[in-house]
Amino acid sequence: MNKLLNKIAVITGGNSGIGLAAAKAFVAEGAQAIIVGRRAEAVAVAVDELGAGATGLVGDVADLSTHARLETLITDRSGGIDIYFANAGTNTITPTEAVSIEEFDTQFATNTRGVFFGVQSALPLMREGGSIILTSSIASQKVLKGHAVYAGTKAAIEAFARSWALELKDRRIRVNVLSPGPVDTPILAKLGVAPEARSEFEVQTAQAIPLGRLGRPDELASAAVFLASDDSSFVTGINLRVDGGISLA
Repeated sequence: MNKLLNKIAVITGGNSGIGLAAAKAFVAEGAQAIIVGRRAEAVAVAVDELGAGATGLVGDVADLSTHARLETLITDRSGGIDIYFANAGTNTITPTEAVSIEEFDTQFATNTRGVFFGVQSALPLMREGGSIILTSSIASQKVLKGHAVYAGTKAAIEAFARSWALELKDRRIRVNVLSPGPVDTPILAKLGVAPEARSEFEVQTAQAIPLGRLGRPDELASAAVFLASDDSSFVTGINLRVDGGISLA
């Protein structure tokens, strides 16, 4: 406990799934959380769950004005941050020949541009010795059907992380990537998995995972705590795959 005592953590996409689980884990370890999400109601519910000290900002990371508003919020509330977890993302599973310009631009705007300019905006506010965590995906390395654009967005931010790990070394800011495999979160429904097909999907997916099941959000949150805390004080520039071994299969 208290691995993140008195730390200020920003989590984009912090109102559900992995982001919310990470925010809860950060708070449990003593941090104050600032979560960013697009849906006002979901952000409000998440802040209520997180409890005293948590703050929510409604905004889309693809809209660069969101980062400016976040910067103002941080300056007014705490003056600086210690952890920036760029977790917000979007995915549309579409074969290459059917990808529209809108789909392409939407995914790159959120997953890549939103991450780059979010970090750029956060850097002046990050305290020395801070931690930046970027959520990528096993799709950046493992070919998945219909994921070409999504994989490209995630490969780009992995390149960002390697560059930033060196650029920020003099400030002792560590930059690492967290790559989930299949995780049991609400995003499954957004990817087209109907409620009645959920059990069959889980069985089929589990067969492809060496550990035999989907991951849990709290397992990704534990990995995020590791990367955010001094437990990983000698770790920077890595891609931590929390995927049950599926990237090996």
